[in-house]
Amino acid sequence: MDFFERQDKARRNTKLLVFYFVLAVLSLLLAVNVTVSLILTGFGNYGLMIRNLSPISSANELSLPWSQVELLFLVTIGTLAVILMGSVFKTLQLARGGSAVAELLDGRLINTNTSDADERKLLNVVEEISIASGVPVPQVYVMDSEAGINAFAAGHSASDAAVSVTRGCMKLLSRDELQGVIAHEFSHILNGDMRLNLRLMGLVFGILCLTVIGRILIQARRTKYPMPLVGVALILIGWAGVFFGRLIQAAVSRQREVLADASAVQFTRNPAALAGALKKIGGLTYGSRIESPHAEEASHLFFANGLGNSLFATHPPLTDRIRALDPSFDGKYPRVIEAVQESRAPRIPVPPWVQSGEQFVAPFIAQHAVVANIGQAMTQHLRYAMDFHQAISPGLQAAARDPLGAGALVCAFLLAREPSTRQKQLEDLDRATSEAMRDEIVRIWPETQGMPPQARIPLLDLALPALRHLSLQQFEQFRAGTETLVASNTETDLFVYMLRKIVVRHLETHFFPQQRRVTQFYALRPLAPDCGVLLSATAYAGQENATEAYAAFAQGAEWLSHAARCEIPMLPPQQCDLSRVDVALVRLSEAVPQIKKNVLNACTQIVAVDGVIREGEAELLRAIADTLDCPVPPFVQPQGAGAQQSTLARSAPDNFF
Repeated sequence: MDFFERQDKARRNTKLLVFYFVLAVLSLLLAVNVTVSLILTGFGNYGLMIRNLSPISSANELSLPWSQVELLFLVTIGTLAVILMGSVFKTLQLARGGSAVAELLDGRLINTNTSDADERKLLNVVEEISIASGVPVPQVYVMDSEAGINAFAAGHSASDAAVSVTRGCMKLLSRDELQGVIAHEFSHILNGDMRLNLRLMGLVFGILCLTVIGRILIQARRTKYPMPLVGVALILIGWAGVFFGRLIQAAVSRQREVLADASAVQFTRNPAALAGALKKIGGLTYGSRIESPHAEEASHLFFANGLGNSLFATHPPLTDRIRALDPSFDGKYPRVIEAVQESRAPRIPVPPWVQSGEQFVAPFIAQHAVVANIGQAMTQHLRYAMDFHQAISPGLQAAARDPLGAGALVCAFLLAREPSTRQKQLEDLDRATSEAMRDEIVRIWPETQGMPPQARIPLLDLALPALRHLSLQQFEQFRAGTETLVASNTETDLFVYMLRKIVVRHLETHFFPQQRRVTQFYALRPLAPDCGVLLSATAYAGQENATEAYAAFAQGAEWLSHAARCEIPMLPPQQCDLSRVDVALVRLSEAVPQIKKNVLNACTQIVAVDGVIREGEAELLRAIADTLDCPVPPFVQPQGAGAQQSTLARSAPDNFF
């Protein structure tokens, strides 16, 4: 199952979740109506018995302002209103994405410039896995008050994702074990599980709201109506809501946790590390328990069971998960002590793109590998990411972890190589941003020169956490500054523009969560004009003259036209400029996954018209895929291909590199 099939499956699971929710609500409505009917019938029989024994004046008789049918109708409407209002409230509360969930569970955002050894270890692991999987680095939180070993990833998409771990997870696990846990959580990001999990939180909260109403009614004692009895009944029904909520959570969560374990092992090729983390959970007094009062509504998010064992546990039994990774496990858990800080052997930071060896970037990329690699992070990607992370110069590392430096790093990538054009860009930038930002850009720019295309997207991803610390006003200034740099250079190529698009798109999701885009296109035909704009721009970007561009466009457009069942004509350069490409990408990002797959396949065919995809062309495809929420890992040489690629490198023209 590829990335797009997993995304489609997650979308279908959302429909299944809604079906479960409707069944739960109907069951609760039936329970509420039966309970109210029994209470009214019993109370009415009691009143009739009292009147027969001792007639009372009409002033003291119990009377209801509605008939029983009217009352049951009002109860039904009221119950529905409570459930729906609770669900809407929780959904709006979680609109900010993963950070909202992390803060709900008392998570503390880790400073990107932290000097704490444990926090630095955690951040490094998250950054490495982000680079390896091709997703933007998420915000990282630690739950300081939680002594158990647990973690979760949450968010609507990779743009607003957050990874949170407990204090016990950060301090008690070795680096390899922590890497296994984080790889498990990243599989939820890549598989589209996070959006489903947030929707589930909202729906389950609505079901549990009946218990809250019941507690309020119990306190309403000064009334002639049996409100306390109704309150007790609602609390009991609320427990039924808990039952349904846990049932839905278990139905959605259990199988996905098994798949996430398998994905983590496929990623790290280290089942012993993930098994070691699970064994430590079994051997720890606190286990994986989460003490937060909000743990129940988020129980399906956690790496391990956060609530204790039950019939409808959201996770498979711990021993089953361990034996799937380590068949020799004897059921005995180790004694858990705080992990000793691991020192990594010092090494001379040589950028991985200039090294030789099987784990580094291939000078040529196979056409089929572009789309096939989407969402498919493997061990060689992780090795590349770890080496890349260590090879970044101290100056660029410091810049990427500081809000001002991170903004300057992005702007430096947008500067032209030609001195006069670059000077004009800086002069125009003076009117859009601060002097401090301009000075920082000028300072960083020399370090970015000579950096190959495949190093730029990972560095931008590393800069995103620091950029999220900008205020709204600072972000708007940064966005205007990057727009000025692109507009000031009439020769800005598509790849440089896409770099800016990647950063701004991810940050807009953070600063303007209410503008998050939703799926609107389920067929390719309405998007045919947008496909024409993107395919035409891609053809012009990869070819030296109009004839070659037309031939490249024809190869991709022919196949896509068949899928769209309409012609996709090639546009002249002035009709597929960067502003039109921007609009086209926004609309294409709102399509279902299969449409995105078709579009990326067409772009790949255009780039590969000469039979070869070079590094720069491959990175352009990665950038286009990123804007469509399709994470592509770095293009690295497959295992055992080192000698073959070295031969190709020796026979290739110099301008291939």
